[in-house]
Formats: sequence, C-alpha cells, structure tokens
Amino acid sequence: MAHHPMSRRQLGQRARERFADPTRRRGFLVAFEGPDGSGKTTQRKLFKTWLESEGHSVVTTKWNSSDLIKPIIKTRKAVRALSPEEFSLLHAADFRHRVEHAILPALWDGKLVVADRFLFTGLARDVARGLDLDWVLKLYQPLLWPDLIFYFSVSPDTSGRRVTAARTPNFYEAGRDVTDLDDPVESYYRFIKRVIREYESLALIFNFITVDAEQSISEQHYRIRELFREGERRPWSEWNLDAVTEWLSHSRGRQ
Repeated sequence: MAHHPMSRRQLGQRARERFADPTRRRGFLVAFEGPDGSGKTTQRKLFKTWLESEGHSVVTTKWNSSDLIKPIIKTRKAVRALSPEEFSLLHAADFRHRVEHAILPALWDGKLVVADRFLFTGLARDVARGLDLDWVLKLYQPLLWPDLIFYFSVSPDTSGRRVTAARTPNFYEAGRDVTDLDDPVESYYRFIKRVIREYESLALIFNFITVDAEQSISEQHYRIRELFREGERRPWSEWNLDAVTEWLSHSRGRQ
C-alpha cells in the first residue's frame, strides 16, 4: 500500500490529541533563564532531583550543547571570528537542532524537559550586542514556548561579583566583541548590565516567573517547587501547535 503523508491539518490534530489528552501525563517544558552568576544551574539540578523523586521522567538540555553545532561555535570563538550576526545565527542553529532531536521527542513521549537556558538567552544576549529583537526572534521560528519560565533575577553587581570570583570571563562572555574593552572584568560588568536590561524587558513581554536569586539556595528551591505545583496544571498551549506540526512533518516515524 502506498503511504500518503498526513496533511498539516491532520498533523495538527495529531499534536492536539497527544498534548491535550487529559488521561495521560503530557510533555511539559520548564525553562530556567537568567544571567551568569544567578545560580540557575544549581537550582536546575536540585529541581531535577526533586522532580524525579516525585515520579517524573526528566530530560535536561543545556544552552549551546548540540553535538552538531557546538564544535563549530567553539572553533569560531577560539579565533574570535564571530560577528554579532554570526554569533546569533550559530546559537539559533544549535538551539533548533536540540529542539528537533532532544526537546520535542521527549515532550512527545510525555517527559518533563528542564532547559538550562532557552531561546530567551539568545534574545537577551543578541539584543545586548545591538541586534534587532524582531530579526533575532525570526531565527527561532516556529517558536516553541515553555509551559513555565523561571527567571533568576540578580543585579549586575551580584552577577559580576559571583562570576569574577570564580574565573576570568572569556572574550565573548565578557562582551569584549562589542565593548572594545581590554579588561575582561570591566567589560563583563558593562555587558551584563545590557543583558540584564534585556532580560527584564523580556520578563515583562513573555510573563516570566521571577525568582529572587539573591535569596538563599533553599528559599529559592522551595519557592520553585511551590510555583511548579501551581503551574503544572496549566493546559497545553496552542501557541506550540506550529512548532509541533512542523516537527511532525519531518518525523515520519511519529506518524
């Protein structure tokens, strides 16, 4: 028998049936966002341990970790050859690769995905480098929206103090490609102020759940548990229909 590919409408219906079925545990996506030094990685690890103790099957994904794209970014960074546009394009490609090969397959299988940084990291850093927000957003289409976005908020001074106490920020982390400063610490302070300003703006636009990352580790962790319990009952968002349909159209095995 000939195989007839499903139409986009049929694929969309398939996605709705999968994610909106009240009888099954649906895939759920939680993003942890915030500047360097905000402690989100520590919180992500604690959160994962707790989720697993609650019986969730958890998958974690980190920023700039695609086995296909990360080596290219690393090579270009090593020779300081990335323009802001190329920096943005390569990180968006890394993100897209992880969405298609790690995040959406896990969500489809009903797992809980915790992302240590999501596309908002790209938006904040790229706009801080002078790029247009709409231009950057288009790189990430079709957009996949998390069910919950925790934003770990710290001041530029706290971020700078925590980061520089542990290491000297590297060239791109310090934003030296756009500040033109030789001193990595001074450059970091200036650049992270821009990044945090963009994060604060995105938090308003996209309804982030702000966590005061100046609080103790345990206070933050218990607050996140509480917020997750409130948020996990949210229905699946139709905003994600395009992203899932697009992925299904390339994933014949799921049909």
